[in-house]
Amino acid sequence: MPELDSVSELVEPVMVAAFEGWNDAGEAASAVIDHLADIWGSTELVSLDSEDYYDFQVTRPRVTTVDGVSQGIHWPGVDVSVARSPGGRDVVLVRGAEPSMRWRGFASDLLSVARELGVRRVVLLGALLADVPHTRPVPVTGVFSHPELAGAVSLEPTTYEGPTGIIGVLHEAFSAAGLETVSLWAAVPHYVAQPPSPKATLALVRRVEDTLDLTVRLGELPEDARAWERGVDELAAQDSDIAGYVRSLEEAKDASELPEASGEAIAREFERYLRRRRGGS
Repeated sequence: MPELDSVSELVEPVMVAAFEGWNDAGEAASAVIDHLADIWGSTELVSLDSEDYYDFQVTRPRVTTVDGVSQGIHWPGVDVSVARSPGGRDVVLVRGAEPSMRWRGFASDLLSVARELGVRRVVLLGALLADVPHTRPVPVTGVFSHPELAGAVSLEPTTYEGPTGIIGVLHEAFSAAGLETVSLWAAVPHYVAQPPSPKATLALVRRVEDTLDLTVRLGELPEDARAWERGVDELAAQDSDIAGYVRSLEEAKDASELPEASGEAIAREFERYLRRRRGGS
């Protein structure tokens, strides 16, 4: 268990976590943590020992140099920091590479950190590659520790069954320990899988707002998302096969959209608008 004796008592703390690698298509999820840390200003609390959880031949340390002079080695690991949201609530941010091994031990350590800090709700972020068009709103699905959480967040529950990553392991561990736990998954078009994926990051940020009833300053994310979409439009226009494939995805997506689902989306956007006005952002 990492030492947290020097940490002062946090205000209604919640935890938001994302991990690079298998759970992080287009680096959309880990970019949310970077965004929150940047706009709110985070203070590092603790790092989970990389020697315990990483195979360094799989997740290698990185060396940096400047003009041929070594600047040291950055070891893979998971950092835990805290930031104060505009409403006064503390948000514990967890970011790092997905551990290579000892996942149950890692989950136990992170659960101990959450308990020590007084966290009662956890939001886990992931992104996956999917057959979705880049021109439509990014689908975000959820996994919930309690059925009532699904209703409160108004998210489509995931129907996925199969192999899981550290997000699934942590969700199970936190839920079993009695913490309110929500996992949010953004779908990234598989034909533009390379990072960054700001449109998916923006979709996850908005769902974090809904889940935690917080207002998050979006900064340049909306413009970055629009620029990303324009760039993919231009690439698709240069290849008739890709353009045709995108049209087929659009048709399938539009055919599956229900009027009531669209109404719920409009209602959520209006709620966000009111929250931003109240928050002055």
